[in-house]
Amino acid sequence: MDLGKKIKQLRFKAGLTQEQLAEQLGIGPQAVSKWENAVAMPDITTLPLLAEIFGVSIDDLFDLSTEQRLNRIENRMDREAELPPDVFRDYEDLLKSLLTDAQHQKRATDLLAYLYWHRMNADAGKVSRYARDSIQRAPAEKGCQWMLQMAEGHAAWDWNIANHSRAIDFYRELVEANPKARLAYVYLLDNLLADHRAEEAEQVLERYAALPDVKPIHVGVYRAHIALARFDEAAADRIMEEMGETYPDDFIYLFEAAQYYASKCDYDKAIALYERSFALEPRRPRFQDELMAIVAIWEIRGDFRKAAETYDRIIELLEKEWGMTEEVELQQAKREKARLLAKA
Repeated sequence: MDLGKKIKQLRFKAGLTQEQLAEQLGIGPQAVSKWENAVAMPDITTLPLLAEIFGVSIDDLFDLSTEQRLNRIENRMDREAELPPDVFRDYEDLLKSLLTDAQHQKRATDLLAYLYWHRMNADAGKVSRYARDSIQRAPAEKGCQWMLQMAEGHAAWDWNIANHSRAIDFYRELVEANPKARLAYVYLLDNLLADHRAEEAEQVLERYAALPDVKPIHVGVYRAHIALARFDEAAADRIMEEMGETYPDDFIYLFEAAQYYASKCDYDKAIALYERSFALEPRRPRFQDELMAIVAIWEIRGDFRKAAETYDRIIELLEKEWGMTEEVELQQAKREKARLLAKA
């Protein structure tokens, strides 16, 4: 159904004449007539008021398919760092209404998680801004410290806060229910290793290694990190060096090795490996992980100009390979570059 017919249908449903609708919109009745007869289209600035008068969303005016609505929700969250409250509620209501729709249930669930994460991320930015301001005003007070810690993911000294046992229990159950799901093992291993639970990690790794779609490089990297979890750095280094001899130009190995050496604060080696991984990655468009890591290393070292220059490469990647023009990710990269230049 085209927009003109939809307006006419909604006007009848609301019990309004063309004159009454025009009066509420602050326009002449002939404009409404032209819309309904497909002679003209409403100005885009009129659509929110039309939707309000009819008690529908703007999407409802266009009679979009469910798939189109879901695409619009996802695209808007990609483009905007924060959604207006009324838009958030509209999206929430639509997505919840689809949770019993077999055809769209999975995507609706995914987008609900994205919707709440999107709001959480926006709110975390506000928590961070105001908590930092409060702490700077009264650095000896503890008040906002834990809020900043939670908003930004800071380290927690207390083991009962810092441990990952709940995540481990979740992914262990996921592995048992889905023994062939590779990613479930990966997240289980990551959390076990974060808590230095090396014996359990080794048992999980044996099961993971037996899966048909697992790359030997990943198995080797986990063996090195299990050695680190046992505080055997020499053994971990040997594993990584031997893998480097076997896979000298494999971009997956290069990236994992860069991660390994960065975690050990061997930054020169890490940067060299990140650069080689980025250069040899065959996928297009490429991800920005290597460049983001290089930014972090330059910032840790206090070389803010080199960090900002690396953001130039990230911006170019997002624009040229990903085709971004106004997405949140691109705008954030530009803001980060400006922040670093201000510190340089």
